[in-house]
Amino acid sequence: MDTNSTPSPDPSRQNAWAKPVDRLRVTGAHAEAMNLNVEGRHLTSPLNGFGQLWQKTYRIKLPGVTPQQVVKLWKEKLPEFMPADSRFYPSLSGVKPGEILLINATLPGIPGGMPVSTGVMILYADDVSFSVMTPEGHPEAGFNTFSAYEEDGVTIAQIQSLARANDPIFEFGFRFMGGSKQQENIWRQVLTNLSAQFGVQGAAVEMNKLCVDPRLQWSQAKNVWHNSVVRTTLSLPLRMVGKIFNR
Repeated sequence: MDTNSTPSPDPSRQNAWAKPVDRLRVTGAHAEAMNLNVEGRHLTSPLNGFGQLWQKTYRIKLPGVTPQQVVKLWKEKLPEFMPADSRFYPSLSGVKPGEILLINATLPGIPGGMPVSTGVMILYADDVSFSVMTPEGHPEAGFNTFSAYEEDGVTIAQIQSLARANDPIFEFGFRFMGGSKQQENIWRQVLTNLSAQFGVQGAAVEMNKLCVDPRLQWSQAKNVWHNSVVRTTLSLPLRMVGKIFNR
């Protein structure tokens, strides 16, 4: 596993870490966000997932700016950098440790895509990085770290994930329905959009991926019970009926 490319958060910075929680609680949710499949869920690490474990690293060079400037803007404008099929909604408190970032996305699989409402918890945040962790039912079980650091005098903006598909349905989707490719395109676009904010045009996004563990964890196949695509799809008709009667 490549651990040299991501700055390790300093454990002594207690205020940068989220406080331990048993179940997630959503507060200060964005008014436009569909809030499903997060409230009351446990967090999931790669140990709790089903599919192959992948580490994926995306990097782009941003000359002329500091890592602190990059991450400050990233936190402030994260939703603006996301593509239309993967909308991020930070809480009203912003990207801070312990806050929930809701996600409304569309996954490939059927014409028009499959809707999914989920989210992540901000596990760690300082002035040069922030990390998120997934809940039960999310497409993946694991972590994403967004960071910036200097290399040979040039600032590098980086996204690194360590995660595996949460259940057999998501593993099938990642492998055979275009889910993995869509995910990789999302993070490339985020870095491209971020670089454009600093006037950097045409810079290439480098990507490296490593299969850390090719095995499937069949003991975790039960995770399908919380599958966020299934639960989102089943809940939408009920939500529409509720809106009609509440008018």
